[in-house]
Amino acid sequence: MADIEKSPYKADFPLLVGHPELAFLDSAATAQRPACVLDAQVDFYRRMNANPLRGLYSLSVMATAEISAVRKQVAEFIGARDENGRPLADDVVFTRNTTESLNLVAKSFAPTVLGPGDEVCVTVMEHHSDLIPWQQACRAAGATLVVMYPEKDGALTEAEVAAKIGPKTRIAACAHVSNVMGCELPVRAIADAVHAQGGYLVVDAAQSTPHLAVDVAELCADFLAFSAHKCLGPMGVGVLWGRHELLAQMPPMLTGGEMIDSVSEQDATWAPVPEKFEAGTQDAAGIFATGAALAYLTQTVGLDAVAAREAALVSYCMEKLSELGFIDIIGSADPARHHGVVSFNVRGVHPHDVASILDMSGVCIRAGHHCAQPLLTWLGVENLACCRASMAFYNDKSDIDRLVGGLNQVWQVFHGRD
Repeated sequence: MADIEKSPYKADFPLLVGHPELAFLDSAATAQRPACVLDAQVDFYRRMNANPLRGLYSLSVMATAEISAVRKQVAEFIGARDENGRPLADDVVFTRNTTESLNLVAKSFAPTVLGPGDEVCVTVMEHHSDLIPWQQACRAAGATLVVMYPEKDGALTEAEVAAKIGPKTRIAACAHVSNVMGCELPVRAIADAVHAQGGYLVVDAAQSTPHLAVDVAELCADFLAFSAHKCLGPMGVGVLWGRHELLAQMPPMLTGGEMIDSVSEQDATWAPVPEKFEAGTQDAAGIFATGAALAYLTQTVGLDAVAAREAALVSYCMEKLSELGFIDIIGSADPARHHGVVSFNVRGVHPHDVASILDMSGVCIRAGHHCAQPLLTWLGVENLACCRASMAFYNDKSDIDRLVGGLNQVWQVFHGRD
């Protein structure tokens, strides 16, 4: 078990250094950024401020090379390699966020395979970003949206997968890790089931990439999406990886500058993948800083250290919350099944009130429906809202202790000291 008494990493994060009074427990929404990431973003503008791919002068050439290097780095980060182990950088598309990546698949790929009577299968645990695009795609194609339901602890059984994925299933879409329950979904089993029917798997990895080693080959994914800002990178940068032959057959979602091969007055032809999907000026500085974020995560800290520290933090958090007689934890009672996330409610107190009172003590948690209203409805969670404490490797024991102390204060506010 990792030593969580003190964090050796907090000193790398300027916001945490500048605000030692904060216990930041909302990393599932957005992670804090280490100084090296902030420095990288500024460095791009100071050293090579030019549009990649759009100039033959040295600044533009340098920017192009740096963005290409990050594309390769992302491919390595998610295990996207060819049969010789080389990273499949050209299959990495930069977007604004996971939401845009998933919308790109639903709007550009789904129409190429979906027709009337077909089915798209999702789980009730999906973030709205991995649900609403499929609702819309089904509506446009005359297809049916089929929903898989887990056990109350978040376990999605083989029987449920087999019952819901059948001959009409053309696409299955699922989160790798639930942003509410923190549980890892059986992505490989879902992949095998949908591939057996000739369908395709889309993986929302927004909540797994900050915590777990992700390998698209092991998952047997056809598409995978995640956001830089949850992996210590800047806001406004997302990733879509897809199998090359699928990306090649998809039309672009956005059209305009840089995504073309040629244009006439009446027609246009598209650039190859990935440029075909990257219309307009990209956030080049953000992409460059994303490379610094992934290097810090995988090399400076290391994913094994991330997993060990976060497992210890979650275990300690659940142990201390269970000692409070007024807390109901959502999901499994096993800390090992909560990847950085512990959702809970204070009995009789609205989550918004809990979060507001905790904020007075410098404790930052998220309260609300977490863009997962169907899940909270299915779980029967009161007010369709819950509290979520989400941890990262830069947290330490004191952050959890302050959360627990703040929750005791919440209880006292509403129920008195007795």
